[in-house]
Amino acid sequence: MHTTSEVAASLRRAAFRWALILGIAAGLSLVPLCAQQSAPTPSPSDNQAIPEAGGPQGDTGPYTIPSRKQEIPPPEPVRPPKNPPELGNYSISKDVSLVTVPVMVTTSNGQFIPHLTEDNFRVWEDGVPQKISAFNLTQAPITAVLLVEFANIPTPFLYDTLNASYSFAQTLKPQDWVAVMYYDLRPHILTDFTQDKRQVINALNELRLPGFRETNLFDALNETIDRAERIDGRKYIVLISTGRDSFSRITYDQILKRIKDTKDITIFAMSTGRAFREYLEARNTGFEMGPANMDFLQADNEMNTFARLTGGRAYFPRFEAEFPEDFQDMAQSIRNQYVLAYHPTNPKLDGSYRKLKVEVVDPESGEALKLRDKKGKNVKYTIIAREGYTAKHQVE
Repeated sequence: MHTTSEVAASLRRAAFRWALILGIAAGLSLVPLCAQQSAPTPSPSDNQAIPEAGGPQGDTGPYTIPSRKQEIPPPEPVRPPKNPPELGNYSISKDVSLVTVPVMVTTSNGQFIPHLTEDNFRVWEDGVPQKISAFNLTQAPITAVLLVEFANIPTPFLYDTLNASYSFAQTLKPQDWVAVMYYDLRPHILTDFTQDKRQVINALNELRLPGFRETNLFDALNETIDRAERIDGRKYIVLISTGRDSFSRITYDQILKRIKDTKDITIFAMSTGRAFREYLEARNTGFEMGPANMDFLQADNEMNTFARLTGGRAYFPRFEAEFPEDFQDMAQSIRNQYVLAYHPTNPKLDGSYRKLKVEVVDPESGEALKLRDKKGKNVKYTIIAREGYTAKHQVE
């Protein structure tokens, strides 16, 4: 039986060989696949001055945003429950006639835009304007499931998977609740919800010997949603995957419907193996994984769709060095959100899918809000919110 060090050494040698073959050694720092924990980043001091920025310049003028280097003063976080339910044991909450819509407003480079007010937002449901009944800016601990693809696939994908997973773990804060799962032929629970960052790292350290070649993404995502949606409050699924599905029992259309039916779940997707894929595409190399050739474009489209439908984002890093930056961007997006709530003008819980649209406007003119940076230049921004929801009763 091989020892852990021998297995780790074997994987390092395999990763080194792939890097040489693919010509991307310059973009990959060949480090051991074990976690390298960094010292925690100190939080801003309580007496730190609030950054200068935000708010209207005059009654109707453009808004300004702080520079990217300035810290956004966080509101008092909402404490998570001390004893959240484990992945296999849940309570179920009842639907109420209140729709909650988390909204992220970011610049083109992912910077969160602070200091917007309730009057800056407009919400439509199926084309009908809705009256916002509650509004809040949150920066709270997160409750998330890290869902990782880990199967017997080429080493570059596994290498990216592990590096991305550890990068995500480094963004965790002491009050976050995180569960870790991986999937191949079926999903596996590595650790239930925990606030112990070391436990998350230890769970990831178990990902060393891949088993089946199959990557049944749709089944794994469906089961993860089923487990997560029964936990009260807002939840996140951080999906680290190629986006490819081998032969799940459910179809793509079925998982899309399942995602549309979700409540209070946002999916953030991180694609793996981008550099390897581009290498193969540039050489027009046939590459077979499982029963059929991988359709990379379809996989990318699926990852984008999963995120977009739930108000999340999909990332497609090319090199290892991009993972920490992308996950920091993801963490900022998750932790800084405007949360809007309204009682729909159509109160029927008839199982229909209601389309949502959120806009950011100047409260005086009603026109699209104009943003400028500190130098007075116009800033383009993106509004990220889920595209709709299914109006239905929950079984108690």
